[in-house]
Amino acid sequence: MNRLKVRSHIQEIGIVPAIRVSSAEHALFAAETVHNAGIPLAEVTMTVPGAIGVIATLARKFPEMVVGAGTVLNVETARQCLDAGAKFLTSPGLVLKVVEFGQKHDVVVFPGALTPTEVIAAWDSGADFVKIFPCAQAGGAGYIRALRVPLPQVPLIASGGVNQQTVSGFILAGAVAVGVGSELIPMEALMNRQESQIFELARRFLSMVQEARLPAIKGGV
Repeated sequence: MNRLKVRSHIQEIGIVPAIRVSSAEHALFAAETVHNAGIPLAEVTMTVPGAIGVIATLARKFPEMVVGAGTVLNVETARQCLDAGAKFLTSPGLVLKVVEFGQKHDVVVFPGALTPTEVIAAWDSGADFVKIFPCAQAGGAGYIRALRVPLPQVPLIASGGVNQQTVSGFILAGAVAVGVGSELIPMEALMNRQESQIFELARRFLSMVQEARLPAIKGGV
């Protein structure tokens, strides 16, 4: 899957499950479950013990799944993730060397940003998307809407504090996708291997994103 297809895949699904858990076993269960629940996309953060191995296992087991690496803070980590099979790189802030690495190797990259200056710098550096983090703490959907006014050309991903109550608002405000962590993969469901709970949450989030996009689709007809 090339860079253009990965970018389209992320935008089409509209949800980037963030796998930030305490063990490789938890990470594999979480990613496999969201995949089976209808979200063939996962961001495995580098805070997961053995994260590189998790990415490699998922890439091998689910070749159709878009597995990416999160909290990538330097080029060496980015290289290891790419070698393991990662199809996108992301970080909580703007690490220009990682963005440059992504461009050089034709891999999707979306750095984090918060202020308008950071958003502009991230987009100007060649990012595929710009992740607004932490979004809820910065003003939520209203902040996304405010950024979209002067920067309509920048595809924004809202991350941080996204839940069932706020997801629709972020999409309606103009976010092309949202990053969701524990609200999609609760610790209780993870510890007890409750696939059905994660399946139901995935269904809800997917439905909310699709419904929130309807006004824009109708407006374009």
